[in-house]
Amino acid sequence: MPIFEYACKDCQHEFEALVFGSDKAECPKCRGKKLEPRLSVFAVSSKGTSSASSSAGACGSCGDPRGAGACSLPDMD
Repeated sequence: MPIFEYACKDCQHEFEALVFGSDKAECPKCRGKKLEPRLSVFAVSSKGTSSASSSAGACGSCGDPRGAGACSLPDMD
């Protein structure tokens, strides 16, 4: 589910909101509906070695070579 970022044009409050279907977001601070969408940025972090030297496709959390989220999967041995 995407999270959208907004800035309220009435009170300048910046916030994130989950918006389902045809629902419209509103400012949680003043309940204003005049909102300016913001460009959402995301970050990826990895522990240990730099991403240039780690194997491609490894889990960003633990470095598991099976890929993202694989560290939470049971071993298939």
